Amino acid sequence: MSLKYLDSARKILCIGRNYAAHIKELNNATPQQPFFFLKPSSSVLKPNAGPFLVPKGVVVHHEVELAFTLNRDLKNLPASFSPEEALESIEGYALTIDMTARNVQDEAKKKGLPWSIGKGFDTFLPVSNFIPQGKIPDPYNVELVLKINGEVKQQDKTNLMLFPIHKILSHMSSIMTLEKGDLILTGTPKGVGPVNPGDKVEAYLSVDGEIIEEIKFDAEQKPGPYEYKQI
Repeated sequence: MSLKYLDSARKILCIGRNYAAHIKELNNATPQQPFFFLKPSSSVLKPNAGPFLVPKGVVVHHEVELAFTLNRDLKNLPASFSPEEALESIEGYALTIDMTARNVQDEAKKKGLPWSIGKGFDTFLPVSNFIPQGKIPDPYNVELVLKINGEVKQQDKTNLMLFPIHKILSHMSSIMTLEKGDLILTGTPKGVGPVNPGDKVEAYLSVDGEIIEEIKFDAEQKPGPYEYKQI
């Protein structure tokens, strides 16, 4: 099931603003409840599936994240949904990088427009192989590391999440039915920054110093007619 988990993900849901230092570095307001958005399945970049593509005129930022998949449908979970019940709903985990077209997103936000484009370009979701649940007994004891050209840019523990997984699932399921196989990203720590054509990107997920999964790829200019211009 190393990559089959991606075939059953009917939705890819991403928690935003779930690490305080990341909120501060982007000068965003801290949410009072989990805030999330969707990414298209066509944005997935599987391991060894080619380069990451930087669209022309786009300022791309990396956001390394722990993700998990569900082993059952969840709908209208109560606010009292417990941490134990949340872990029992998890099929397994993945290391992911939520790439963001920052200048595209910022302009859309400023003008009150949807910013799906800023998250949805092809290759904008590099993912690792599937991680069985048993390899991550505690999802809050995971270290995330991302390097650009060998230099560490992001490195933090998942115990810094503002909204834990049971709160995320309770809130999301009250809005839309979460389906078995859905892939849910839990937010990124501080240190987001640019990815440019020619960069070599590496990300690691470790538990107690042992690397469990990794992502490695080169960044190239995206071919085709698209070039970012102000909306």
